[in-house]
Order: sequence, then structure tokens, then C-alpha cells
Amino acid sequence: MGSSLAIKLACVVAMCMVVSLPYTEAAITCGMVTQKLAPCLTFLQRGGPPAAGCCGAIKSLNSMVRSTPDRKAACGCLKSAAKSFPGINMGNAAALPGKCGVNIGYPISTSVDCSRVK
Repeated sequence: MGSSLAIKLACVVAMCMVVSLPYTEAAITCGMVTQKLAPCLTFLQRGGPPAAGCCGAIKSLNSMVRSTPDRKAACGCLKSAAKSFPGINMGNAAALPGKCGVNIGYPISTSVDCSRVK
């Protein structure tokens, strides 16, 4: 991972931590979400088959999100990361759960209304 990419990823993690503040009831943090998504970065930017470890990470993240506050927090983190991380292809982001055989219950999109997530 190049130092420029590492710096950008660190900035996204920091931003996600700030975004997660309204979700104080949730046990999941934006740092956790971003860390889990790291193996998926190439897919999110360029497409193709998800890298080794990406689908396992998505499944692990999905199993960590058990309550409505967790799902809302994860949604907000995904939405924030999709908006702020450069080069994310929104079509790839929306397709990722399906590519990994996971139903998260809402689309990964910058326009999703996370307050409606159940």
C-alpha cells in the first residue's frame, strides 16, 4: 500500500470516527467498518472479482451488525466512506454485498437514508 493511499485511508478512518458520534448506542464504529472494508478497496475502485479476504470481511462485518443502532451506524459509516474516499465506483459499492452473497438490507450508496434502516 503506497504512503499516499495509507494517508487517505487514515483520513477516512478519522472522518468516520467523527461521523459515528451520533450513533452512540451502537457497538460498531466507523473505524471497524473501514478496517473490514480495506481488503475490498481495489474492487470498490476498479471492479473485477473481489480480492481474497474481501468477502470474508464483508460477512464478518455483517455478523457484527446485530441491532438496529448497529445497522444505522454501519450504514452511516458506509455512506460517509463512499462519499469521502477518492475513486470509489458507486456501482461497485452497491454490487459488493451481492458479489459476496450477503444481504445487508440497504444499498451502499451516498443517497441512502440511514435513518430508515431497521
